[in-house]
Amino acid sequence: MLRRAAFLLALSPVILTAQLPEATQKAVADIVTTALAASGVPAASVAIVKDGKLAYAHAFGNAKVNPDVPATTGMRFKIASNSKQLAAAAILLLAEEKKLSLDDKVSRYFPDLTRANEITIRQLLSHTSGYRDYYPLDYVAPWMAKDTTPAEIMTKWAKIPLDFDPGTRWQYSNTNYVIAGQIIEKVSRQPLLTFLKARILDKLNMRSAIDVTASNWSADDPIGYTHFATGPVRPAVPEGNNWMWAAGELAMTASDLALWDISLINGTILKPASLKALSTEVQLNGGAGSRYALGLDVSTLANGHRRWGHGGGASGFVSRNVTYPDDQMAITVLTNCDAGPAASIAQKIEDLLLAPAADPAAAMALENAKKLYSALTDGHIEKDLLDADLTAYFTPQAIADFSASLKAVGAPTSFVQSSRQDRGGMTHRGFTVKTPLKTLRISAFITPEGRFSQFLISPVD
Repeated sequence: MLRRAAFLLALSPVILTAQLPEATQKAVADIVTTALAASGVPAASVAIVKDGKLAYAHAFGNAKVNPDVPATTGMRFKIASNSKQLAAAAILLLAEEKKLSLDDKVSRYFPDLTRANEITIRQLLSHTSGYRDYYPLDYVAPWMAKDTTPAEIMTKWAKIPLDFDPGTRWQYSNTNYVIAGQIIEKVSRQPLLTFLKARILDKLNMRSAIDVTASNWSADDPIGYTHFATGPVRPAVPEGNNWMWAAGELAMTASDLALWDISLINGTILKPASLKALSTEVQLNGGAGSRYALGLDVSTLANGHRRWGHGGGASGFVSRNVTYPDDQMAITVLTNCDAGPAASIAQKIEDLLLAPAADPAAAMALENAKKLYSALTDGHIEKDLLDADLTAYFTPQAIADFSASLKAVGAPTSFVQSSRQDRGGMTHRGFTVKTPLKTLRISAFITPEGRFSQFLISPVD
């Protein structure tokens, strides 16, 4: 396993249009180097978009080991299934030109595929078609080390019985995107990469992007590695040509993939209706949600903001790419080892960047809440902690009921703040109090002067 000290921070050759604060940069570096050291993964390349601009791009660790070659931000990593969102966008671009429709049946293009007259392009892109996945394994089986063609994949996996009726289930299947890629080529009358370059990659200045099924992997790019159990990293056996075709064919730098994320935030490639289709959760026939749109996982953060993301795994490479359109933020993490910690790194960076703002009044508010709770338990109030409204609320009867009921549940074993928000010119703070018999919830409003204007206690359901 590589030591943490061995990981080097490579200076970025890319031009940053914004800049993360130094403390945040250090925290990101700590997250990545810790994850690489713990996992033994040789390298990670990270790009972060903040306020809609590229604000961070750094590479960590070694692109190659024995002998070690430091990773740089100019190196391409295979992004694997993160390619799917670009393929879905290509379909939507063709739909904008009225050359096809998401509701077209597959039979319009490939009538000999199983139940092609029942399956739509939308179902291909949302993994609700029922076509069986040709690449469910997390390693390269012997037959996958040999070259194939998209037609051979479709013949072997899209001409057999479906795994389920179209639209009734969600099940990830790379086969869907091989079919979608073939539709793109048939409708556009261009090779897939040619279309992607002309309509997306070149327009966004994503100059590093290549199709790994058609281009030789450069000696200047990272080696993909694998682990056998918890042993040392070994060079991974790559897929044969075309196994990644349209389902995960692209490789690029992290900062170039971040340019795609910026285009999603700004809507610079797709029209609003197309962007909405790309990022809207697809419903199953019964109305249940799939948590997947078109080439994107979709979810909602605790703050109510949208999160669009995807992972990618090719032999020797794992990636995670997440866009937060409402926050004008994106996180890209590319690694060069099977089972790499790309997802956990991205999640920790998300937690860092979206952490709640500092709350300097929280400690005093908690201390005062404990004082008032204790006073009420003893049958009185702390008048200097209350405003006039709450003082009036605490009649002798109210104080007596508070005291009797709080004594009955026993002394608190835990007393913590559980929520905070601003409302009505005051700060609302929620507190959770655990006692031997019950868990209680306190709903408190605190004035700018630090006095309680509300202090209601109720049992937690």
